Amino acid sequence: MKNIKIYIAFGCLAVAMIFLYPREGKFQYKYQKGHPWMYETLIAPIDFPLLKSRDEMLEEKELKAQELIDYYNFDEELSKVQIEKFIHAATQTEMDEKVMKYVVGELDEAYTRGIVSDFGEENVEGKVISVKKDKRITEIPASEVSDINTVYNKIKADVAYDFQDMVVDSLINAMNLRNYIVPNLSYDDAFTQLMHKEAVNYVSPTKGMIYAGQLIVTKGEIVTADICEMLDSYKAEYKMSFGYQGSDFSMWLNHIVMVLAMLLMLFLTVFFLEPDALSDIRKCIFFLLTLFIPFLVTVLMFRFNPGYFYVVPFAVIVLYASAFFKPSVVLGVYLVSLMPVLVIPENGLELFMINVLAGSMLLLSYQRFNRGWLQFVNVLVLFAVMGIVYASFHITTAGTSVFFSKRELMLLGINAILVVMLYPFVFLIEKFFSFVSYARLWELSDTNNRLLQTLQQKAPGTFQHSLQVANLAEKAASVIGANPMLLRVGSLYHDIGKSENPMCFIENQTAGVDYHKDLTPEESASEIIKHVSCGIALANKAKLPQIIVDFIASHHGKSMTGYFYSVYCNNGGDPENKKPFTYDGKRPQTKEEAILMLADTVEAASRTLKDYSEATISALVDNLFENKYPELSESDITIREIGIVKETFKGYLMQIYHARIAYPKREKAQ
Repeated sequence: MKNIKIYIAFGCLAVAMIFLYPREGKFQYKYQKGHPWMYETLIAPIDFPLLKSRDEMLEEKELKAQELIDYYNFDEELSKVQIEKFIHAATQTEMDEKVMKYVVGELDEAYTRGIVSDFGEENVEGKVISVKKDKRITEIPASEVSDINTVYNKIKADVAYDFQDMVVDSLINAMNLRNYIVPNLSYDDAFTQLMHKEAVNYVSPTKGMIYAGQLIVTKGEIVTADICEMLDSYKAEYKMSFGYQGSDFSMWLNHIVMVLAMLLMLFLTVFFLEPDALSDIRKCIFFLLTLFIPFLVTVLMFRFNPGYFYVVPFAVIVLYASAFFKPSVVLGVYLVSLMPVLVIPENGLELFMINVLAGSMLLLSYQRFNRGWLQFVNVLVLFAVMGIVYASFHITTAGTSVFFSKRELMLLGINAILVVMLYPFVFLIEKFFSFVSYARLWELSDTNNRLLQTLQQKAPGTFQHSLQVANLAEKAASVIGANPMLLRVGSLYHDIGKSENPMCFIENQTAGVDYHKDLTPEESASEIIKHVSCGIALANKAKLPQIIVDFIASHHGKSMTGYFYSVYCNNGGDPENKKPFTYDGKRPQTKEEAILMLADTVEAASRTLKDYSEATISALVDNLFENKYPELSESDITIREIGIVKETFKGYLMQIYHARIAYPKREKAQ
């Protein structure tokens, strides 16, 4: 079932990466204005438009912005209403009919041409406005329309000129003429801004064509501004056509091949360096995310702002992975996680080498500088490595001179700082995946913590036994490639349940004390077996990681309390009644759990020897291992590794129990 979930996870990631893969071609040339062209002579392979530069586009947009035309809405009904009001008011007075008709004509003409409220102090000479009338927009000179004061003064002047025999002021006042002159052209601010925006944005991005066969640049030629424009234009066209003249099918096939290659590399790396991860869905998902997250970040950067690739702290993957896995695994997975950086960006090789060397150096430096303020030494190490690689690439592309971009160097500095600042998130990863980091293991291995202090005070014999088991198991782990630190911590805590009833166990009993004297063999076995469940309860209460709890649950597996079972049988008990004497734990599943079970058994049994010769120790270890083989059937430890562990235990015990020199007694002086 776990394998099915892992295959599904690989499949889902493959589909996601294929669909997210950029649909643009990767331009194979890197160039810079003012530097020589380092490649072969480039001839335009296809027709492509010559793009305007950014400055040219801005200049044209500024010119467009200066040509802003105001838009006005023409209200036809308003003129009719106002003229009718004027006629109605005039008929109620004794106004001369000729004068009334004359004024009506003047008003009609003014309304037809258009009346605005006021142009203010703006000079309308040469100005053009757009008038929306009858669902059509017409551009007219602003001088053809009038504001209220202009219309009023014109009518007043015309009446005075044509009707000189009348008192004009009295006549105009009697008319209340100003009340009937209102704007029928209203300024449309929203539409004006919209049309202005469209006009500014609608600037042609091209200014000519480059035709197939035309020379762009020759080898060794200095890249001038004109050549740079042609290269930029070719680069844009290249990306739009996916970098090749193939079909959509070939594009998708290319993406599928690239993604499957990345996933295959990840699979093989994990298979050879951390094979147990392929049967652990948590580890598998962690490794898949170490590929997917850099891929996703690379895709987003490539699409939106490739200039910020230098600030992405890819090297933090090294810190996260090294908190849980061996350096060989970390380096292998990190190299695979950087594959998207190598194949997607245009300067992929440069970015890949910068991050590979930075991550590799970080893997070494963080083992030394990982406490307190010393962690920031890694910032200097990272920045130095990235800066050197960055400079070397620019020396290569720029010839004899080095082009240092202050912006890119600043981004590399921020990158180095981010790597160290992001490290605390490792504790979130630890919680999310239920992993145990090396930092957490170091913390748990401190014998001054509460659980181990309690064990030392209540059950000192058991505590000393745990220390010896830890030394024995740690030695074996380092020989077969298991996790020594994990085994040490598991060994220290495997018997913490004995602190609940320490006198039940012989290593804690004082002279003259026999806890089992008045107990039946079944009762004694029950008390002995109980230390496993008590240990699990104590570990869960202290919120120890599950992987440590598993050591407690599996260090006896489903073996028997042989001593009390033998006493039971010797007293006439039924040999088939094994259940009261059998541990109800689980058998070891990992190499580390198997080693702990063997180390626990060997260390305890070695204390019963009276003869510590090489033959005696060898026979003891051989016999104990043979009896434990059934308990190791579910573990991933191999027969070969068991043999190596066996020989390691023999050598370690011989060193502990080696013969010592007998010091001669000093003779008294005569």
